[in-house]
Amino acid sequence: MELRLYDTLTKEKRRFAPLDPANVRMYVCGPTVYDFAHIGNARPVIVFDVLFRLLRHLYGEAQVKYVRNITDVDDKINDRAARDYPGLPLNEAIRKVTEQTERQFHDDVDALGCLRPTVEPRATEHIGEMRSIIEKLVVGGFAYVEQDHVLFSPGAMNAANGVLPRYGSLANRSLDEMIAGARVDVAPYKRDATDFVLWKPSKPGEPSWPSPAGIATPGRPGWHIECSAMSWKHLGETFDIHGGGIDLVFPHHENEVAQSCCAFHTSRMAQTWMHNGFLQVEGEKMSKSLGNFITIRELLNDWPGEVIRLNMLKTHYRSPIDWTVKGLEESAKVLDGWYEFVGDIEPAENPDKIFVEALTEDLNTSAAIARLHQMAHPPVLEQMVLGVSMLGDRTGPDAQSHLKASAMLLGLLSRGNSERKKSLVENAGIDVEQINLLIHARASARAGKDWKESDRIRDELAAMGVVLKDGKDADGKPVTTWELAR
Repeated sequence: MELRLYDTLTKEKRRFAPLDPANVRMYVCGPTVYDFAHIGNARPVIVFDVLFRLLRHLYGEAQVKYVRNITDVDDKINDRAARDYPGLPLNEAIRKVTEQTERQFHDDVDALGCLRPTVEPRATEHIGEMRSIIEKLVVGGFAYVEQDHVLFSPGAMNAANGVLPRYGSLANRSLDEMIAGARVDVAPYKRDATDFVLWKPSKPGEPSWPSPAGIATPGRPGWHIECSAMSWKHLGETFDIHGGGIDLVFPHHENEVAQSCCAFHTSRMAQTWMHNGFLQVEGEKMSKSLGNFITIRELLNDWPGEVIRLNMLKTHYRSPIDWTVKGLEESAKVLDGWYEFVGDIEPAENPDKIFVEALTEDLNTSAAIARLHQMAHPPVLEQMVLGVSMLGDRTGPDAQSHLKASAMLLGLLSRGNSERKKSLVENAGIDVEQINLLIHARASARAGKDWKESDRIRDELAAMGVVLKDGKDADGKPVTTWELAR
């Protein structure tokens, strides 16, 4: 089965051919650990988790290496540490902030059903690799030292001959366009407006390390060099996929390409560049000033992680997404329906072929989810006329098992229906024994045609957040099931 992915660099969908099928390598930019991650941060985590699952399905779990970094040296971290722990030395306060925030991030994305990456490197553990790359760039004439700073020169990169790409090719901009379209720091130590910092001197009390390139003053790395160093350490000079949000294309990913390609004299850093689209909330850009800034943790207080995950995946990863309460409500209903359909049946050995084909076409999760709907609700007319569904011979338990196996490739329906219901009930603080006693009492009232008492019991259960569903079993006898209201 052929996998096709859209490459941001070439602006086209291309057949994915890993450099080594026995060692498929992917790098995705991770969190800067200074506060709770917001719902926009959740999108790349979920999107590339699905891609990780798909790659493991296609090439084998042991053959796929997924690296997602943690940025633990940053001005925002320093500011948060100084604010929250004013009585501690800054370095100690920073450690408290980063350790706490990293735990929060892991708890949140675990609740979203995301697998842990194969490797999750921290920036501060890779200072040696950063220094090594910087030294290579200085020796190669692509970087220079000025006033205890080391700066990269895009102009020098574009003037070089050989296999190097043009600076600006990923963002598809010229140097002049990048100067006009971005906030460029003006500083006396810069030779050109587009030059960017690889290393800078640390302020008193800030984290610091011995500087590269013969600089005597201790310093710390710039943001962009961190990902070049960590991807090199864990995936090599060139690897298969680099992912992240579309907001990272310029300057972060553009600068990563420049650093890595110039340091190692390669034409590509990653064979395929993938970027997810922006996220809005109720039709507006998310911002604290508008009061619509939502963290993953806040959403998890109101919605199960699977609901958040499905709601995210209903939109194709490259398209903008409008995050709404209505969308979450619809996703919750869809999941409830799927859980009722699959029950506690074991998943099939392999997911549905048509479902997987949708995912292999540039990770088309919206088409894959449409296939899940089709599997759960095959066309009634076709069944009546032909006696078969679009699933061919997959009816009954077979359809259920393939639906569950397919959904699990998206990170959904990971639990059995009874386990899920038990979890929801425990979280809601409901007494299951009391519910069953009331349902039994209502059944007795209905059998005696005491409709007033039957309605009273239904209303009592509704007040507890329990919705009843009356139906008949295989023998035509009345049966009542229940679920939690939303």
